[in-house]
Amino acid sequence: MCIVTAQNAAARLVTGARRCDHITPVLRQLHWLPVRQHVVFKIAGLVHQSLVGLAPVYLADDCRLLSDVGRRPLRSNSNDMQKLLVPRTHNKLGDRSFSAAGPRLE
Repeated sequence: MCIVTAQNAAARLVTGARRCDHITPVLRQLHWLPVRQHVVFKIAGLVHQSLVGLAPVYLADDCRLLSDVGRRPLRSNSNDMQKLLVPRTHNKLGDRSFSAAGPRLE
């Protein structure tokens, strides 16, 4: 069973909705995010905690600002626009790792 189907089944079980009813209003009623949006929300929260210093060290090491890496300062860089270093990956598994997926969120 895929995760989305499991979430939909759980929402129907909790609310008593029928199988033929649309699931989007049920998810809104429960204040549940769809699975993909929930994953993005969790990753963004972990990136924020890493930058503020509240995340574990093994996660904080994966989120580094470009200004901290030692690149030359440019006039186009401004303090209000901080970018994260996105490591180069070579396959889809590397693309889904926290060190690559976290900094890609904008």
